[in-house]
Amino acid sequence: MNILYLHGLHSKLSQPKRKLLEQYGKVFAPDTAYENKHIQPVEILKQYRDTHFNVVIGSSMGALNAFIISENIGRPALIFNPPLKKYRHVNFKAQHVKGLHTKQIFLGGNDDIVDPADTLEFLGGYKASDLSITIDQKNGHRIPLDIFREQLAIFFSGICY
Repeated sequence: MNILYLHGLHSKLSQPKRKLLEQYGKVFAPDTAYENKHIQPVEILKQYRDTHFNVVIGSSMGALNAFIISENIGRPALIFNPPLKKYRHVNFKAQHVKGLHTKQIFLGGNDDIVDPADTLEFLGGYKASDLSITIDQKNGHRIPLDIFREQLAIFFSGICY
């Protein structure tokens, strides 16, 4: 299984999280500079022209891009604290229908960077084939390793029957 992981703004994929991801497949985690251009799905995918991704995972700004990529390549996504409402002008709708586009979304209820209420408002008007949303009222914007591990297990058990 090929996993595309997209980090957040001013962030990188940590080694402990990479090790967790590697339990599920081969991990591709591009170093993306979101500072000047927040939305980069085309640029990200161009780096992997010959790679077929089975799933897309992202956090924060990476989650925004993962959401768009998931819709456009028709693959499931696990996304953490995506700033979707701020970018509602973007066309999130699928360009291709190649398969399952399950979205598992984790929101920190105590997030002071991406307001979870804004994300819920955006998702309230969004039509998706399968959308699962978890809100952890104690969690903020950063995703602790134990929550990351738990969300990965739920996500992969749901798509790997």
